[in-house]
Amino acid sequence: MKMIVGLGNPGREYARTPHNAGYLVLDELAARWGASFRVLRRFEAEVAEAEAPAGGALLLVKPLTFMNASGAAVVPLMRYRNAGAAELLVVADDADLDAGVLRLRPGGGSGGHRGLASVIEHLGSQEFARLRIGIGRSAAAEALVEQVLRPLDAEAWAAMREAVGRAADAAACWLAQGLETAMNRFNGRPTTGAIEEGERA
Repeated sequence: MKMIVGLGNPGREYARTPHNAGYLVLDELAARWGASFRVLRRFEAEVAEAEAPAGGALLLVKPLTFMNASGAAVVPLMRYRNAGAAELLVVADDADLDAGVLRLRPGGGSGGHRGLASVIEHLGSQEFARLRIGIGRSAAAEALVEQVLRPLDAEAWAAMREAVGRAADAAACWLAQGLETAMNRFNGRPTTGAIEEGERA
């Protein structure tokens, strides 16, 4: 069974922060597909079983372990549901990409993202698809951790919601048409990933 995992931090205080981009994408997908999350305490995750119109059944997963321990929730659930690395897509923020830029890749390192690093460590492999959502780096001289955990103002929140919608389109494309097609359509600046009306899975 395919799994889409959105990385983030649980708790109301983190809901509108850049670091929760992965959670936001999964909330968008669940809303589109009429799925509801429930807490599975055994796996320390919120999980929704979804039926995507063009992609079939899958699991949407939001780890509740906090970002740095995401793999401790994701990998046991993968094993329980007999999901292999090839069936996994992890969605996360990326401060090294300009705000709004999407980047799908079939594998690779963590790029310094501790949530991805945790998944790689627990899985024992880098060979799983990941979708990064650019959040950019603040021009202010501040620690990155302060930037990614600070709630977004109204303008930045509107921009994030737009990027989340495109990222949800990209995840649906990965599910229905495969990684290569999704990469070709959505990697890069916002205009490169435009999806025609009626095509959304």
